[in-house]
Formats: sequence, structure tokens, C-alpha cells
Amino acid sequence: MSKKVIWIPRRLSDATLERARRDYEVIVNEADTPGSAEDIVAMSAKVDGIIPCHSEHFSADVVAQLDPRLKIVANHSVGVDHCDLDALKGAGVVVTNTPDVLSDATAEIAMLLMLGAARHAVRGDRLVRQGEWDSWSPSFMVGKQMTGARLGIVGMGRVGRAFAEKARGFGMEIHYHNRSRLAPDVEQGAVFHEDVESLLEVADFLSLHCPATPDTVDLLNAERIAKLPKGAVVVNTARGALVDEDALLAGIESGHIAAAGLDCFKVEPGGNPAFAAHENIFMLPHIGSATRATRDAMGFRALDNLDAFFAGHEPGDRLV
Repeated sequence: MSKKVIWIPRRLSDATLERARRDYEVIVNEADTPGSAEDIVAMSAKVDGIIPCHSEHFSADVVAQLDPRLKIVANHSVGVDHCDLDALKGAGVVVTNTPDVLSDATAEIAMLLMLGAARHAVRGDRLVRQGEWDSWSPSFMVGKQMTGARLGIVGMGRVGRAFAEKARGFGMEIHYHNRSRLAPDVEQGAVFHEDVESLLEVADFLSLHCPATPDTVDLLNAERIAKLPKGAVVVNTARGALVDEDALLAGIESGHIAAAGLDCFKVEPGGNPAFAAHENIFMLPHIGSATRATRDAMGFRALDNLDAFFAGHEPGDRLV
């Protein structure tokens, strides 16, 4: 029996590619550039499955042009806001993602951003790196302490819970908002808030871990930023669409927001150049899941889904 053909539009981990080439006929984009709409449509006539990343967009228009040969889109990501799920379902294309395996890596980055933002990591690094550290006093670079502070988490899914677990190690008081309340054994003493507004009012630190949906675009807007305690720190490792960047910038400039730690932006790649003027905004280029172990696990999870589908079984991570 001939092997199924799959397209991998981005350069995945070596271990992932080795396994993929063992079991499938693989077409890899060695240039490692985002697959365009034209690329996706053209490749759909040549392959049985695709392992895309968040950089490949399956809009309704793209899906309408897909060749019937394409049967499965096995995403190398948890988020699927780059996929029009209704359109793909209508076209009979199965869609899967890679949950669970990147929770700890993303939670680690959220912790790095929270610490770095609260304790002036950007300014401190610049002063030492550029040879400008020439004085000290008790009032020098005084930041915000996490230990004992109240942490508000929006979205208590896998990543949110992993982050809460790490924050407990700092003695933080955990508050959260979620679509539904967690079971007591999962909640582990965290305080549930039925609405975002009541959570914001107590959040000395706020970390976003919810998906980007039409309901969550600009979830953190000017009105909600105003509800945060003065001097709050905002962290976003989920999706750039969750934050009204103009409102966040205004909060930083007014001093209402003490600092922000951001791993995702409205425009990616590139980010928001207006943020660069503020050393109390600690930024990373969307690398929340970028560890070797996690990249291997994500690739293997995508391949597991392909294996199950082509063997006639239900993929464990099927979305549509």
C-alpha cells in the first residue's frame, strides 16, 4: 500500500520530521516561510493531510477552493483561530489540534514575563549591558512583589491551571474567571469569579489564558483596564487579539498599569512598535511553547492524530 502524502509547510522539530518521513510521503517547505492561501489551495490537490502552524490561514475563502483530496488538517498548535472550523466541517475536512503538551512551557513563559515586568527586567538589563549602571540607592529600581499578591487568571484551561500551580509556589492568592467553575479538587482553593469585572477589581497581577474568539477580541479594553487596581501588572501569553493595545498603552502611560509582559500581539510577526518606547513593557516574540521537549511533543501529537485518522480511528484531538 502506498504511503499517504502530507504537507508540512513550516520546519518542525528534527524528531517530528524523522517520524513523519518514516510513515508518510512528506513534502516539507524547507524555506520555513508561512504558507500562503495560494500555497494551501495548490497543495490540497497533492496531499492527503496537512500539518499547519498558526501561520497558515484556512479562511472560508481558502476552504472553498480546497481540493477534495485533502482530508485532514492536523494543526501543530492548540489555538485554531486561524481555521474557519465551520467552513472546514462543511467541506468534510477533519481538524485536530495539540492540547496538553505545551501547557507547562507556556506557563513558564508567563511566569518569566510576570517576574520580568514586575521587577524592571528590561531597564535593568539595558543599564548593565550598556555600561550605564553607575549608582545605587534604596529607591533604585524598586518593583512590585509577587509573593502574597492577588493573581487574576482569565481562562482556567490547561495553561491557566499550569500557571496557577506555578504561582502558588510564590504564595500568590489565586483568583480566576472561566466559562464554568472548576471542581473543588481542581480549583485547589482558587477563588472563582462569575464575571471578568469582579476578577479585575482584585487582580494585582492579571494573566490572560483564554482562546481568541469573536467574544474575546479586545477583552481587555479601556473600560476593563480602569477596573484593575492602580499599579497592576498585565501578562498575555494567549493571543494578541485579547488586548486592545491602544488602551493598554494608555494605561501604561498614565501609570495606572505599572507594567506589562507580552508574548503575543495584534500584528505578528513584528509586534507593536509603540510599546518599544516603554521599558516597563517586557516583550517576547511569541515563544511560549518554544522548548525542544514541547516542540517534539506537539509534532508527535499532530502525527498521532494523522495516524489515527488514516487508520480509520477517531483522532483523540478532533475538533470537527
